[in-house]
Amino acid sequence: MLRFLTAIPVHNEEKYIAAVLRQTLEVVPDVLVVDDGSTDRTAQILARFPQVRVVRHERNLGYGAALATAFRFAVDANYDAVVTMDCDGQHQPGLIPRLLRSLPDADIVSGSRYLRPPPPDAHIPPERRRINQLITNLINDLFGWELTDAFCGFKAYRRSVLEQLVVTEPGYAMPIEVWVQAAHHGWRIREEPVPVIYLDQTRAFGGALDDPEKRLAHYLDVLKASVQRWVPNLLDRLLEREVVF
Repeated sequence: MLRFLTAIPVHNEEKYIAAVLRQTLEVVPDVLVVDDGSTDRTAQILARFPQVRVVRHERNLGYGAALATAFRFAVDANYDAVVTMDCDGQHQPGLIPRLLRSLPDADIVSGSRYLRPPPPDAHIPPERRRINQLITNLINDLFGWELTDAFCGFKAYRRSVLEQLVVTEPGYAMPIEVWVQAAHHGWRIREEPVPVIYLDQTRAFGGALDDPEKRLAHYLDVLKASVQRWVPNLLDRLLEREVVF
């Protein structure tokens, strides 16, 4: 039987964390929360869930850094796989078994909010959808893939992936590194449909990344750096494709 860990990175999630943990524990037994330097009541709420393992960053290091901590924890604890999910109500714990069922045929199973047409009332923040689509299209063009959602945080990873994955991007651009290294290593990718849920339309990325154009520019910089490191033969193609932006 596959031994897996569900890992949830959190930063100031006092509004959602109790409900997310209750729902998750109804589905899976092993849950890790990486508290990425929360300054609200997140730590006090976590104390109500002694069955949940917690690793705390003393200061906020970023989404990618929190996932890197979770991946190291899982490898050190000899888990066969890790499921990652966000703590803002976007991801439904009841879908975890669906992701895991696809792992025998994949190295990474990635949730996709756009594999099926979103319902008319989805209320997707337009700038997030635009940037997601632009980066997804670029990745597909580079690697000959047919991804539909480059930034969904609801994923299942095989241990073999975690042992090879190098996370250098501490923030929200970290998934870009995953895709580039997947192309480099030849990891098998599969997408599974997940609902589009945005409970908080005003959630911030932090600092300059709250500006959509600066966020897109940052994502492109991370993509170029990652391509140059892992698949440098594709860098010229990326630079040519970037002109259309």
